[in-house]
Amino acid sequence: MKVDEMMKGTQDAITVGRVYGEAFEREGATFIPVANVSGGGGGGADETGNGGGGFGVMASPAGMYVIRGGDATWKPAVNVNRIVMGAQIVAIVALLAVRSIFKSRK
Repeated sequence: MKVDEMMKGTQDAITVGRVYGEAFEREGATFIPVANVSGGGGGGADETGNGGGGFGVMASPAGMYVIRGGDATWKPAVNVNRIVMGAQIVAIVALLAVRSIFKSRK
């Protein structure tokens, strides 16, 4: 595969169609799912045409637009795993701080 063809594939993979999902209707409201999408690619070749490269795309849910009665509202996606991980990190730091306070008092 030539580098130009690979880069074209990368451009096709990172499009607005990857960010906004297909709208759907439920109970008189229109829902438009949205994702955070990022990616990149690269490649190279020598003078004889030998080359290679690659690309990657990463996506995560961002939220959803809800359109009801002419009003659009944003409903963010909640990543519970990230919230739990953050709480665990805060708890560990707090425990280490309390431990060092007790050690310094001895």
